[in-house]
Amino acid sequence: MAAVLEFADVTVRRGQATLIDSISWAVEDDERWVVLGPNGAGKTTLLQVASAQIHPTSGVAGILDEVLGTVDVFDLRPRIGLTSAALAERIPRHEVVHDVVVSASYGVLGRWREEYDDLDHDRAADLMEEVGVRHLRSRTFGTLSEGERKRVQIARALMTDPELLLLDEPAAGLDLGGREDLVSTLNVLAMDEDSPATVLVSHHVEEIPPGFTHALLLREGAVVASGPLPHVITEENLSRTFGMPLLLSHHDGRYAARRRTRHRGG
Repeated sequence: MAAVLEFADVTVRRGQATLIDSISWAVEDDERWVVLGPNGAGKTTLLQVASAQIHPTSGVAGILDEVLGTVDVFDLRPRIGLTSAALAERIPRHEVVHDVVVSASYGVLGRWREEYDDLDHDRAADLMEEVGVRHLRSRTFGTLSEGERKRVQIARALMTDPELLLLDEPAAGLDLGGREDLVSTLNVLAMDEDSPATVLVSHHVEEIPPGFTHALLLREGAVVASGPLPHVITEENLSRTFGMPLLLSHHDGRYAARRRTRHRGG
């Protein structure tokens, strides 16, 4: 298998702050990764490098057989599907859902005068069906629930048939029902052999969809553990990552964690 991401000692600094520190990491084209860690761990910064939005301060970041700093990022970015809160804020609230998805073909947010052929429209419709939002195709983006918006963004991210799919905290702000709908959607994508290599950033093990294969744990910009999911998602590793003793459970392909409490004797 070919690596779609290959980081060697990647470090990002801003002023005196080190956001990520000497991270070496590889993602193969058939893998589905979750990146977990507390606030400030460097998760979003890592994804910004992986999506060619920023360059590392030092180290080498290989993305889709290209090296950041030696390639035109405007040629590279269309090969990457990305969802993030920052991107969602730029989607016009008056835009019709079908147009939100199909306009990814031109890499634009908000349709203007560009023309799309039947293949574009059919692909947009198929993707909306796949993520469960085809019935919303005529609604405007601003009238959707937060969960519906998240699924529309995933359809948009898949529109250009990307070689790499990056999801930055897609469940943030969702209620329990919205989270479970989203996890179910991501489970379907993860199990599809034709889906691209995927990296999901989250704070919570409860948001790891069945079908995901690997995990990267970050704390204070550094790697705590990395590798196949069953070997990485352990009580010991999670406790180190989040800085507290945690109890971990695993049922029906889903994880759950809570703080370990001490029971007083007597």
